Amino acid sequence: MKNRLFMYLFIFTLLLVIFQFVNSKSIIENYDEKLTNYMEKNTVYKDSIQLLKDREASNIYSFNFETNDDAMTYIENEGFKISEFIPFIKDELYELNVYDTEDHPLVPYASMTENKMLIDQVRMLNHKWIIASFTDGTYWGEMLLSYEVIDKKELRFKVLASTMYMP
Repeated sequence: MKNRLFMYLFIFTLLLVIFQFVNSKSIIENYDEKLTNYMEKNTVYKDSIQLLKDREASNIYSFNFETNDDAMTYIENEGFKISEFIPFIKDELYELNVYDTEDHPLVPYASMTENKMLIDQVRMLNHKWIIASFTDGTYWGEMLLSYEVIDKKELRFKVLASTMYMP
């Protein structure tokens, strides 16, 4: 009887070990497959990131005053500090939003609503040109401005081109 009991225990243990081995093998294969998929996706993502970095590097100039060394050098040679010059220009443009007449001093379009036309975004291209967007809350547009600094205190703006979008 003792021999049979040991034999049954041995067979049961053997079956349990075989079951564990097969189950563990399938789990490991599943994890290995998932790891391979993740590694492939990681490679694709790294390639995408590198592509975006390359695009960013090619667009670094992107007509922006802050990345235009020649424009900044010109302004510094005129006696301005870059850290003070950009806010000075933008503040002067935004101050033009406070007006009492019906028409904005710079925006070449009249408002078609009860609201006033206001300059809402300004992007300096270089030491001579600015792109500004304007809106009255319903209609909006953009304009290309030239600017000139007079006696380090006064600015003169001139609208070179503009466009209006309809909703």
